[in-house]
Amino acid sequence: MTLLTAIFAAVVCTVIWYKSESARELKVGILCWMFWGASAMWLVDAIFEYAELHAEYFAPAAEDMLNDLFLGLSVVALALVIWIVVLLVKDPKGVVKSALSKRKA
Repeated sequence: MTLLTAIFAAVVCTVIWYKSESARELKVGILCWMFWGASAMWLVDAIFEYAELHAEYFAPAAEDMLNDLFLGLSVVALALVIWIVVLLVKDPKGVVKSALSKRKA
């Protein structure tokens, strides 16, 4: 479930990045790299887990699937928080800079 969550997030993010010029300006590419990296990590994890469990890998318990879903959503949320921090630090549209300069005046 973590692999599926990461892949869906990566695909959606990549489509947004590809179709929108403003998304590229807002550093959505960084978010794509994080999601695709998480997808690759969980793909390797799935391969090793399948090598260990064989056919049982395809019949997880409902509780395990729910835990994996929460883990996947937590990673998506963490990636979004990291992206927001990067966005605030890079400030590609100058929004933070103008807000801080108005505050000083």
